[in-house]
Amino acid sequence: MGAKTGLLVYADGDVPDLLRQVGVPDLEQTSAMMRRLYPGWAIEAAAGSNLWEGIYPPDGRSYAGSWPGVELVCDRRLMADLPSRLPAELVAASMGRRMVLHSMHSVVDSLTFAMWENGRLIRSLSLSADGGIVENIGEPLPFELPYWAGEHPTQAIAWPDEDEKPYLLPFHPLAMGENALRVLCGFIVEGRREPADLDAEAIELHGFFARDPSAPDPTKKEAALRAAVAAMGPPRSYVLNPDGTLTKRDTP
Repeated sequence: MGAKTGLLVYADGDVPDLLRQVGVPDLEQTSAMMRRLYPGWAIEAAAGSNLWEGIYPPDGRSYAGSWPGVELVCDRRLMADLPSRLPAELVAASMGRRMVLHSMHSVVDSLTFAMWENGRLIRSLSLSADGGIVENIGEPLPFELPYWAGEHPTQAIAWPDEDEKPYLLPFHPLAMGENALRVLCGFIVEGRREPADLDAEAIELHGFFARDPSAPDPTKKEAALRAAVAAMGPPRSYVLNPDGTLTKRDTP
């Protein structure tokens, strides 16, 4: 699994049903939505994408669409570990509507999803393979129950030079994450599509550069990242054996 998402949706009803009806989003309406969700930020037009390819945009970029009855924005800055602490302006925009947040990251096997109704948080779940449960608010949604009941177990592979640790969850976060995306938004980004899944690649989105004027200078951030990479040790390479163990491979 290699899926990553950062998605926020506002809808006047069922999100999958509404997304099945959308066409090309209106640029003026979408730009106005971006200004509402990012008050005081510098918003500039950028190249667009689609919902499948743009669900995890490059850093500093957003992909968004506004249609009658449903609006959405894709932005990796939406990947909050604690949905209950989402910025007030994002929650305020959900008054009178349903809001769905979905984010997952394959590198750390993390999943976060949440749902609000008329500005009230109904369900929030945030967890990862290493950290376990970070936030768990509200009753589990029906699609979650088989995972918590142990019907989708997973087995972690320990690195040869690390002590084997017990897996903290009765399921793989990304497995539940794909199902959460399907149930809450009507599509998946990895795995086998089902006939009822909508074609996320056919949903066009406008692109934007969104910059917080109070954020650190991007050039300084990039320089710090380069310095961190330079300080890293040499890469390690492993071979997966038939029995599921890993053997370190010498690198030139």
